Amino acid sequence: MFRIFGPPGTGKTTTLLNMVEKAMESGIPPNRIGFFAFTKKAAIEARERAGRRFSLDPDVDLCHFRTFHSMAYRTLNIKEHQIMGADNFKELSQAIGYELNSSLSSEDVTAFKPKDHPILQVYNLSRAKKEPLRTTYNFSDIPFSWVEVEYVTQAYENYKTAYNLMDYHDMLQLFLDEADHLLPQFDLCFVDEAQDLSPIQWEIAEALDRKSKRMYAAGDDDQAIFVWAGADVDRFITLTGSVEILEQSYRIPSAVHNVAERISSRIKTRFPKRYKPREEIGSVQRIKDVLDVDMSQGSWLILAQANYMLFELYEPLKQAGYLFETLNGYRSINHKMAVAISGWERLRKGYQVTKETAQQIYGYMSGNGVRIKRGCKTLNIEDDELLTLEDLQNKHGLLATIDMIWHQAMDRIPEGDRTYITNLLRSGEKFSAEPRIRLSTIHGAKGGEAENVILLTDLTTSAADNIDDNMHRVFYVAVTRTLQNLYLLEPKDYYKAYPI
Repeated sequence: MFRIFGPPGTGKTTTLLNMVEKAMESGIPPNRIGFFAFTKKAAIEARERAGRRFSLDPDVDLCHFRTFHSMAYRTLNIKEHQIMGADNFKELSQAIGYELNSSLSSEDVTAFKPKDHPILQVYNLSRAKKEPLRTTYNFSDIPFSWVEVEYVTQAYENYKTAYNLMDYHDMLQLFLDEADHLLPQFDLCFVDEAQDLSPIQWEIAEALDRKSKRMYAAGDDDQAIFVWAGADVDRFITLTGSVEILEQSYRIPSAVHNVAERISSRIKTRFPKRYKPREEIGSVQRIKDVLDVDMSQGSWLILAQANYMLFELYEPLKQAGYLFETLNGYRSINHKMAVAISGWERLRKGYQVTKETAQQIYGYMSGNGVRIKRGCKTLNIEDDELLTLEDLQNKHGLLATIDMIWHQAMDRIPEGDRTYITNLLRSGEKFSAEPRIRLSTIHGAKGGEAENVILLTDLTTSAADNIDDNMHRVFYVAVTRTLQNLYLLEPKDYYKAYPI
């Protein structure tokens, strides 16, 4: 197994696709090439990029461009009803008295997600790491006794057995047990983001290696920030075989590169590597407040170690008239509201709107003869019909008039939203567009980039008490999202902050 180290912005995926192209030019058919990514999002991106680049049907020609989980699910011919689903978890929860919420599904690609029940998190982590449950439990801080953990996990396993069901880890283990018989022979195989693989996933990677004439594990150990989810970065670092390091970053300017190099030098266990920044210098600045910088232009990432640290930034950003989006998809202005306001202003200018837009406009208007005639709140027309202001007034009970601006016509928009939208309009933001500003945890921003990055240096109490290799990698990932300007936000408490 050969390794390719791709530091931030060095075009790792492009490099791998170049290798795919050369292989196909040499006569290797695409169905003899495997490309396996850590996440579903990354697998889809690689498959679609390869499909466009090589004029192939991604679903047919690139059938081996997927995640390990997807490969197991399809190779084993597993059906949806064989997987533990929401109804199963609900039934089990009622039987044992524990609310075992879980985000697992047949298309999931990670061992667990933070919203899973803590006991399931520990149990799935132990299986991902292939270590005794008691060992994983002893190193956890979940608020449940060992007796409770044993009881819940045994009940969980008994339920699956009774109903002949499986979950993510069962699927991987079943596939692994039969991998040598189930896997096809590959002429060329890639495993991307290899630094994030768990021990059980590494065993699958080794099975792929046995089935491949040539195999590459690509990634960057300095960006291994999923150790908490069972990632075995040491396995990637200590692999034997030839090594290639991509040496030119097309993302990071030199000033930011200097900061990144200082952080990576603190990582005790790493594969030594050097790479060059872009020629542009960029900038690194320290700020005391998030509003010390003008965010009216360009793309922005505002990053923090923990999500709750970002919550208190919502109101200042709204008062300043900035449109933004968070990691969980929360838009600072509801998309339906934005469509309704834009739609109303289009109507006032004499343009037509769709039925859907008109219905959203009606949703923010009072009925019963206030803005809409009684009984006319629902538009009983064809979905593809286009409507003018006059159509709505003459045929569909609209009482609002052309002289009413959006907040007068749509009187059900809350006062707080009205104030915020007014701030947006004053600042010139196109509130129906995609937000230029995104707030995210550092983990959630991995793989992303922006012209400008504002980094909160605050740490949670537990993180501040244990600044180790994992935390150095987290902040290395954070600063290397930067295309141009990095802004370091001063912490509230210097004793609970990451030193940069």
